[in-house]
Amino acid sequence: MISARNVHLIFRRLQINTIGRHCKFSSTHLQEDQRDPGPVFINDEVQKLLKTLTRPDLQKVYRKRKDGQPIKDPQYKFMTDEELQDLMKKVQARVDEKLQMPPVVKKRKPITEVISKDPEIQGHDTTKYVFTDITYGVSAVDRLIAVRDPDGTLRKANWEERFRMNQTYFPVKGRELVTPRMFQDEYLKDLLKREEYEFVLDRACLQFDPDDPDFHRVTSAVYEAVNNTSQFKVLRSTRHYGPLVFYLTWNKNINNLLLENITNGFIEDAVLLIKLYNKINPSSKAVDITHDGDDLKFIQNFADLESPIRGKLIAAIQSYKELAEARKKVEKGVKAAHGIE
Repeated sequence: MISARNVHLIFRRLQINTIGRHCKFSSTHLQEDQRDPGPVFINDEVQKLLKTLTRPDLQKVYRKRKDGQPIKDPQYKFMTDEELQDLMKKVQARVDEKLQMPPVVKKRKPITEVISKDPEIQGHDTTKYVFTDITYGVSAVDRLIAVRDPDGTLRKANWEERFRMNQTYFPVKGRELVTPRMFQDEYLKDLLKREEYEFVLDRACLQFDPDDPDFHRVTSAVYEAVNNTSQFKVLRSTRHYGPLVFYLTWNKNINNLLLENITNGFIEDAVLLIKLYNKINPSSKAVDITHDGDDLKFIQNFADLESPIRGKLIAAIQSYKELAEARKKVEKGVKAAHGIE
């Protein structure tokens, strides 16, 4: 029998390493990489570029969502211009909150630290004992949790044990003790085929912590599916678009996104994407190219130096030039028809 005093002493000996915050927002998985993406992701310039590339669309931000919440009836009000401006500011603030990008953190390491080995109590019981500090107000990442194994070993709880204890005593709404089947490869593949990208990312964010290996596995599968199908528009103007772009840039795989930008006429986004790429990958061959105001030349220089699909990018640039020239001729003809110089 362990006294309350001994339990207190056990907890005093525990030192749980602090990890990232609870995953209120989803986080990206990075391929096995020894680099730490955290400091790069929170860099002010990187954040500014990612937020700009997200391209907030109010209609998309406030569209109907598959979150299980009932749809509220619209409200109509008469307002003065001043009241309307104040309301628009509040709406913009809410948009910024809804599009707040999730943190990017490195995958956590297993907890294997042993506090003590007491072979004299080996065989005392056939089950393990879990000691959890249930003090109110302590965060899930700082909570002290220890496990006594049947062989007498006293150790820090592993991640799975910590998850179950935290969820048992301080449950997070919507989070399940058993990982939902939708995150198993068989069901996940089906969801990705149906392009339920945002739904999967939102649910993964709720179920897992940002440094959880399962979260990394699920989110990387989503980002790879989006990239392989070039369905970037599905996540654009959502909080997950920034992490998607960061994931592709970090892994030096922006070719499909760059091609999609050029094809759709998002030339400014293509330029910003290249600048982000050079910022995150300072050893790239294109890091020294300068942007002198000629966007297409800047993109072509990058394609020449860094892209394995140079031919496709050059062809897309040429098509964009021809389309732009055709539009100019049409506009000139319309002005001439209306007697406008």
